[in-house]
Amino acid sequence: MAAKARILIFTGDGKGKTTAALGMALRAQGHGIPLAVIQFVKADCQTGEFAALSALPGTQITVAGLGFVPPEGDERFADHCRAASEGLRAAAAAIHSGCHGLIILDELCYAVARRLVPEEAVLALLVGAPPDLVIVLTGRGATAGLIAAADTVSEVRCIKHGFDSGIKAQKGVEF
Repeated sequence: MAAKARILIFTGDGKGKTTAALGMALRAQGHGIPLAVIQFVKADCQTGEFAALSALPGTQITVAGLGFVPPEGDERFADHCRAASEGLRAAAAAIHSGCHGLIILDELCYAVARRLVPEEAVLALLVGAPPDLVIVLTGRGATAGLIAAADTVSEVRCIKHGFDSGIKAQKGVEF
């Protein structure tokens, strides 16, 4: 079997996919492994995760989203596709730079599921990644192709969420 990059996916409808990936970022940081995080869909640079990642030495973070994705028929959908494509270019640059041991592609599964970027482009990027690299994808709706490409896939399932009972997003918990 040929050596290939290690690919992990955190998907599902539950809360905690990005949090799991950021736990890996902390673990990598503790071992002195440089990392890059490219956030797809998300647009807010004022989150706690952005502030914490920005403060970690050897960490590159890129926010490449425009926020909530409108339906495909909406005129703003094309802007979201362009932003996701730019994120994919940033991901390709990080993957092929030789500067990182861990790369987190946050919400990329969702970007593929919502057709912001083609699954084939993501799969080509993953297949072409250097074998000493660990790549983590997060987001709802991981496609069958992404799941097949990964060696580890975890599904985060929602059993109960405070939002459903009226609890608003809270600093330090949801953002």
